[in-house]
Amino acid sequence: MPVRSYLGGAVLADRNDGEGPPLLCVHGWGRSRRDMAGVAAGRDSLVPDLPGFGSSPPPTEVWGPAQYAELIAKVADADGGGPFIVVGHSFGGRVAARLGAHRPDLVMGIVEVGAPLLRAEPARPPSLGYRAVRWANRVGLWSDRRMERIRQRRGSADYLAATGIMRNVLVRTVAEEDTDELRELSCPVAFCWGEDDSAARPVVAERAARLVAHVAGYEVVPGAGHDVHLSHPEAVRRGIASIEKALPCQ
Repeated sequence: MPVRSYLGGAVLADRNDGEGPPLLCVHGWGRSRRDMAGVAAGRDSLVPDLPGFGSSPPPTEVWGPAQYAELIAKVADADGGGPFIVVGHSFGGRVAARLGAHRPDLVMGIVEVGAPLLRAEPARPPSLGYRAVRWANRVGLWSDRRMERIRQRRGSADYLAATGIMRNVLVRTVAEEDTDELRELSCPVAFCWGEDDSAARPVVAERAARLVAHVAGYEVVPGAGHDVHLSHPEAVRRGIASIEKALPCQ
């Protein structure tokens, strides 16, 4: 695919002229545009590296999914190839939901792939002990080094791998949900999930599907995990096909 630079180098993307309605493929947290190559192969497609991943530099402020969606909307506007069927894996699925809700002119349909759009269960507040240590760190009674050791014991793999501003981006992202955005979507939505996805359990897809107005497709792939787009790209392509069938005749 030809590689293009958008917005003064803020986003690097693969751009391919191929078949079908154009795809905008948005990768997950800690990944890059190369993750979506199997899904986008042979299609008219725009496949960006989200800021902070792949070849795109990180944002200069602490963003959440909404700010990522705003930037991707600018990329789509600059590309001029839309509207798109947006395929979003994991964090990219959250960006896709925000994009569809706030820029429906750019989105003809969405395929959500293992996206943590909602919490599988209610969030539990930090323990009293952890909150006390965090307060002590803020007021200078507990060193940053000791605080980081505690975070290393408590944090997820994504949290531990993130550094600098991207760690704060992750914290902000995890604290949010996409309930309102899902309700606002006017386009058809397909869901493609791995049966054994532990990062975004299938119950998330079930709950999200009840919130959107038009479910075009729904598939849970037996034996597949979080990276169903890599292990079973044909399932994601079936989700894309279900969106195409739901579109008005041109």
